[in-house]
Amino acid sequence: MGDQYTSIAELYDRLNSDTDYKALADFLLEKTEKYYKKKPTLLLDLACGTGKLTHELARRGYDMTGIDLSYDMLAVASDGAREDGLDILFLCQDMCEFELYGTVDAVYCCFDSLNYLTDPADLSKCFSLVHNYLDPDGIFIFDMNTIYKFENIYADNSYVLEADGLFCSWQNFYDKESGLCDFYLNFFEEMSDGRYERSNETQTERAYSENMILRLLKDNDLELIEVVGEDRHSPACETDGRHYYIARAKK
Repeated sequence: MGDQYTSIAELYDRLNSDTDYKALADFLLEKTEKYYKKKPTLLLDLACGTGKLTHELARRGYDMTGIDLSYDMLAVASDGAREDGLDILFLCQDMCEFELYGTVDAVYCCFDSLNYLTDPADLSKCFSLVHNYLDPDGIFIFDMNTIYKFENIYADNSYVLEADGLFCSWQNFYDKESGLCDFYLNFFEEMSDGRYERSNETQTERAYSENMILRLLKDNDLELIEVVGEDRHSPACETDGRHYYIARAKK
């Protein structure tokens, strides 16, 4: 995956200010408590980014670990935890090579982070490590952008994102044959003297079929329990842009 969030780390939360982390945390905990055989206490937020979800779960009393590959993202996450008086262990590690000090009750990986693993072998490595660090019957919940989204929303389209004092142009180039989509992001941030400073970011995601996702889960002894649609309330359908997968570690 590489460190694809160097330029955007300080800008990410401003561009995603409408994200409802409380609602997402409610969903993750509801599903975990529904399918886990005991009360969860130790949770891992994999690819935690700036830690907004990690912070929300920690505020609810869970023992949190956050892992991300970006030092810049983790710096923002650590600063936020310190300001809120939250005791969270943040580790700068690769999703395909991470190590924990022990097992956890549940692993969450949100915001299409797994789509950034563009090699199926890397996705399988990640699933294997998740299984390794989950307690028996521990819960793994993750989301992924769907093929429908890559073909109909991302495609070769361009978008504009705006926040106070911040402008982002976003161009997509999707290769249906390889399943790879390149994102070219240009940020224009207003400085104190009224000038705009430009920075660039290039990212790549892969579209994975549901069949491949299910096969890789099975190969790594992760039992699929449920697939939920983009609204987190309905069963998954083929026109969703995002699916949430809920799996259990079989040991």
